[in-house]
Amino acid sequence: MRVMVLGGTGFVGRHAAAALKARGHDVVIGTRHPRLAAARLPAGLRDCESRETHLESLTTRYVWKPLLVDVHAVVNCVGILRERGGETYDRVHHMAPAALALACERLGVRLVHVTALGLRREAKSGFLASKLRGERAIAATSADYSLVRPSLLDGEGGYGAAWLRRVARWPVHFYPWDARGLIAPLDVRDLGEALAILAEGRGRSDWREVELGGSVERTMVEYLGALRALHDGRRALRIPVPAALARIASHACDLLHATPFSFGHLELMRRDNCPRENLLPALLGRAPTPVGCEPPQLRPAYAFAAIPMGHETPVPPSPQ
Repeated sequence: MRVMVLGGTGFVGRHAAAALKARGHDVVIGTRHPRLAAARLPAGLRDCESRETHLESLTTRYVWKPLLVDVHAVVNCVGILRERGGETYDRVHHMAPAALALACERLGVRLVHVTALGLRREAKSGFLASKLRGERAIAATSADYSLVRPSLLDGEGGYGAAWLRRVARWPVHFYPWDARGLIAPLDVRDLGEALAILAEGRGRSDWREVELGGSVERTMVEYLGALRALHDGRRALRIPVPAALARIASHACDLLHATPFSFGHLELMRRDNCPRENLLPALLGRAPTPVGCEPPQLRPAYAFAAIPMGHETPVPPSPQ
């Protein structure tokens, strides 16, 4: 099967492309800069064909048609954290995916679209609102599609993932006071494998909406602690930041394009952001790859010794 991976040189796209190739598929890399693609791709993907794709300009189904020649499936991993010039949230997250879905509908091409968990109509973030409009536009077509909503991603080569790993090593963790929502972090390699499997799932109506996450649910500050525990057994000092100040900081980061922290992420952290039904184990046929230090297993306070009468008597642990 010939599969185009849009955003194929990005964090998610590279792993999706690698998983597709490992499964024997012919991969086409969709990227803004085909000449620079080889430098950003792992060695195993450098022989893949590259096609130039600027989603902010691909907002009608007609312009997608030549890009989808000989393609059987498309995996769309494109997303922007912040707007730059013509790369607006609405064009990249909504209009282009809507046009792509219409083109796939006409051409009989399967579409796997990576979106996000936690999207809701009440969201004030332009990033989140545009993602939701894109989902709804795709769902309004009769294309053979899957909307894939992963939780927070960890792995090598990700801007946000690298930033969180670095922050986790700090002796002090600042976090928004009202960021009490749960997340289910997952390894980006697991997501790439799941996307490859979904691309093969032509006609699977039960895969229209696919929510994915790791096996452990944590708050953001707990997640930072789990990352820190991989390198340092000492717990960081946790300092909550007032909600108003955290919001000001998020808008400042958006304005200055500084750090991956954004107003959209702040909104997500205020609510649970976990799969309603986690399909990752079913897709992979195994448990998700652990992310961060696994929580300790609970042990009973008492040992129980069986006696011949069929009863169990609690025996206090030895003081030694």
